[in-house]
Amino acid sequence: MDTTPATTQPGDPTPDAITTEDGQWCYLMDMDGVLVYEDSIVPGADEFIEELKSNNTPFAVITNNSIRTPRDLRARMLAIGLDIPEESIWTSGLATATFLSDQRPGGTAYTVGESGLTSALHEAGYILTESDPDYVVVGETRMYSFEAITKAIQLIAKGSRFIATNPDASGPSPNGPLPATGSVCALISNATEKDPYFVGKPNPLMMRTALRKIGAHSGHTVMIGDRMDTDIIGGLESGMKTVLVLTGISTKESIETYPYRPTTVMNSIAGLVGRTQHPFDD
Repeated sequence: MDTTPATTQPGDPTPDAITTEDGQWCYLMDMDGVLVYEDSIVPGADEFIEELKSNNTPFAVITNNSIRTPRDLRARMLAIGLDIPEESIWTSGLATATFLSDQRPGGTAYTVGESGLTSALHEAGYILTESDPDYVVVGETRMYSFEAITKAIQLIAKGSRFIATNPDASGPSPNGPLPATGSVCALISNATEKDPYFVGKPNPLMMRTALRKIGAHSGHTVMIGDRMDTDIIGGLESGMKTVLVLTGISTKESIETYPYRPTTVMNSIAGLVGRTQHPFDD
């Protein structure tokens, strides 16, 4: 098993910003498929979170789902037995708002999305408008509107910059795949000949803002995910160790189709209970 220390990446916290003890493992983890599956807790997830909290281990739950606010997501998880602080939840909506605020403070945006995105932009000082916005921002929503997508296409054609929260083409549901942000962006791209800048996973930008949020360094952090194409590659490109769990999208067989590999594979997050500070020991 490869346990070579990860190298520092541009945008990582400086040594003075690191608040963790030398050698302590910190954690970033996906939500759906790692901690929860549909409306149920993944067995062992509650014990894992409680172990992190009892050991004062810095961690954050990072999700490409921009529909809900951190407060909403905390309530959702609390209802099934997962007690995760609101400040420990980092969404692609928050990451997008942070990115835009850094790029153009006090800017304007037209959004295709829900409260998790619009609230984050508002709190970042952005004005939401249909009148010549600086950006068109597409996020996840359960009710994509033809009118809203048409307006996005027209604004981008007039010069608004095209931003999206995440590239996921589909999401799971009890009845099969649902179209997600990436699919809607493909439609808009075909109509405008403009590609979006995706802020969420696997963009290392989202990983590094999450690392700064918890005061951690990539070389001391583990990324846990259920998707090779977002969680694992994002963690790898950010200089973190990675754990693929088999309770979500990717399977053990599908790993072989990718040119990269996770540091280790576990059946579920339960495999880390009792070993959060020595996750890669045999």
